[in-house]
Amino acid sequence: MTRLRTTGTAACAVLLAVAALTGCNRESNGAGGGKVGIDMPRTDTDFWNSYQQYLEKGIDKGTVSALPLSNSQNDIGKLVANVQAFTDQGAKAVIMAPQDTGAISSTLEQLEEKKIPVVSVDTRPDSGKVYMVVRADNRAYGTKACEYLGEKLGGKGRIAELQGDLSSINGRDRSQAFASCMKKKYPGIKVHELPTDWKGDVASAKLQSLLAQHKDVNGIYMQAGGAFLQPTLALLEQKRLLKPAGSAKHITIISNDGIPEELDAIRSGKIDATLSQPADLYAQWALNYAKAALDGKTFKPGPTDHDSKIVKIENGLEDQLPAPLVTKENVDDKKLWANQLEKK
Repeated sequence: MTRLRTTGTAACAVLLAVAALTGCNRESNGAGGGKVGIDMPRTDTDFWNSYQQYLEKGIDKGTVSALPLSNSQNDIGKLVANVQAFTDQGAKAVIMAPQDTGAISSTLEQLEEKKIPVVSVDTRPDSGKVYMVVRADNRAYGTKACEYLGEKLGGKGRIAELQGDLSSINGRDRSQAFASCMKKKYPGIKVHELPTDWKGDVASAKLQSLLAQHKDVNGIYMQAGGAFLQPTLALLEQKRLLKPAGSAKHITIISNDGIPEELDAIRSGKIDATLSQPADLYAQWALNYAKAALDGKTFKPGPTDHDSKIVKIENGLEDQLPAPLVTKENVDDKKLWANQLEKK
């Protein structure tokens, strides 16, 4: 795994390999330097808790000098207040993961006026300048999930889609791509779209209602395993519908996130697959790009040396990190971030 060293010469070498780069200097802290304000969007899911662990490891190693982490708890008002607190404390760069990607624009405009660069993780703000967005290709999530279910079900059946928050670019990207793929490739499959606002209890309640109406549901797409896995499995077990993979009446389930619990569920046959959203790389490159911003470095679109691609977006750049499909065949791959976490 490529890491950006804090020594100036190595930093230049790595960043030059990442993408076309201008203005690389040899001072480890650059002309700007300073503290980085980092906001956690939530800490009530295994995915975001893992992301925080990786962030803290990177901070401990000295990638950046950070202010104490804040937690906006999936509340845009708290995020705005937390960012204001960062600026009051002298933050020179900000890392955030706005869950409401439309409501953060005015805050981004204010940060731009103050010349404070922003790294947005996991989500792409609808407007407002960002230095770099670090996320996976979320449309690919929806497409890969569609293709996996479509093939496993032989193009026929009834699917429950536990959608995320449709005010979030991630929820929209996954939902739109999934719907487009199903309509084009698998018209024989009926999809029931269940918006959840990324809330596990909402997902469970809506799935329960659907299962009461339709006894023939044979596929489930969970857009966020960190939020939906446990309540979904608990409901299916309660309804005696949790049949192991390969057995009669098994409901084929694919998820997004790649948390350890999902991998365990794949091993035990409770679910079939997930798309591993790289919590480790999200943290690593969020910190690396924050440091690069403080050092005055700039990037251009193009392939990177960490199997991703930097693309131009309307309000900045986006590093699209890889998110591999995980099934029974590769669930024990040591390269998967969930297999690298320290056992507690």
